[in-house]
Amino acid sequence: MAHNRYREAQPSGENTIVDAEIEQLTAAGVEVLPFLRSSDEIPAMSPAAKALLPISPIWAPQAQHDLDRLLAEHRPDVLHLHNPYPLLSPWVVRTAHKRGVPVVQTVHNYRQVCSSGLYFRDGVICQDCRGRALGVPAIVHRCYRGSRAQSALMATTLAVHRPTWRSVDRFIALTSAVADHLRDYGIPDERIVVKPNAVPDPGAPAPLGEGFLYLARLSPEKGLDLLLEAWRRHPVGALGPLRIAGDGELRPLVEAAAAERPDVLYLGQLDRAGVRAALTASAVVLATSTWHDVLPTVIIEALASGRPVLGTALGGIPYLVGADTPREPAGTGPAEVASAPAGGSHRPAIPDGIKPGEAGWVVAPEPAALAAALPVARAGAAALAASARARYERIFHPDVVTKRLIDIYADLTATPRPR
Repeated sequence: MAHNRYREAQPSGENTIVDAEIEQLTAAGVEVLPFLRSSDEIPAMSPAAKALLPISPIWAPQAQHDLDRLLAEHRPDVLHLHNPYPLLSPWVVRTAHKRGVPVVQTVHNYRQVCSSGLYFRDGVICQDCRGRALGVPAIVHRCYRGSRAQSALMATTLAVHRPTWRSVDRFIALTSAVADHLRDYGIPDERIVVKPNAVPDPGAPAPLGEGFLYLARLSPEKGLDLLLEAWRRHPVGALGPLRIAGDGELRPLVEAAAAERPDVLYLGQLDRAGVRAALTASAVVLATSTWHDVLPTVIIEALASGRPVLGTALGGIPYLVGADTPREPAGTGPAEVASAPAGGSHRPAIPDGIKPGEAGWVVAPEPAALAAALPVARAGAAALAASARARYERIFHPDVVTKRLIDIYADLTATPRPR
């Protein structure tokens, strides 16, 4: 299992998923050899190692040496790659293939094409580098780390490693939207498998709390400003509390909102126990991303805790809440149940623009649409709580997902790659 961990100061659902996947596979009887590097190692590197950092996304010599030694000693059946940047490099695919080891990669973002990995720039969705041999727009707009030089290096890395990525034996697309991205990149269908992530089962859900929880990196693409603008369209206290957890560049925005309104509570960066407590205290989890968010881990955690989700209709969010399937006839689906007041009489249908799903609702990433959906989610949370938990157990439970992953490995190793 190869992964370059993101900095601990930049909380990452991807790190959490890799850790959980190693634990789940080990519990299922798979021998897992972690091949992990962390971006937190960079400040402590020797001057010589730091001098090589600019080329490490293209070719990281120390990582290739260490991986080759591990492969030669243990002869694993498969290499499972997550994030290769910056200390591993996609070159690990070539190193594994040189030893005859097939490679699986879980695709967590769009970095086969996009230097930032987000398809997001200057506050809006951007796909200017799609179909280009070299991502010149990424260089012009300093899309990687705000640096033209580093953006040029990453754009060059993506161009150099286009054949590397196309040699990967099996891609795990977390949703059908990611599978479409890979097909657009030129990956044939037979090398793409759709499999979501899992999170550990927290046990039977606690009774619903009150209000809403936003738990995410406090950065522009996560839609914090969209949420706050929608929230301000309601009187103070009308929707219960809005709890915001996380850290990042937009932290001052949250602190200002919390100072402005007593119904906005900033919880800071939470540990696992803090996340559990925040979920228990809330009734609805918010996922208001304004980019094509691939598979926000917080949504799976919400479903596991029996909390329905209100999100934007982008990326993998509709898939996660079950809003990517046709709506049931009026009066029969979960949305209509959620709209029924005590006493059994039928309330008016959910307003246009709010799409219900098995475990929540999705709306366009616009303040008016989100503002209209907030009271709908508050009123309907209790009716969807059991459905949210059921969706987790059926699709995102570790027992289900781990079996699927082992089946992918077994299928891949049934015909060994020539050494």
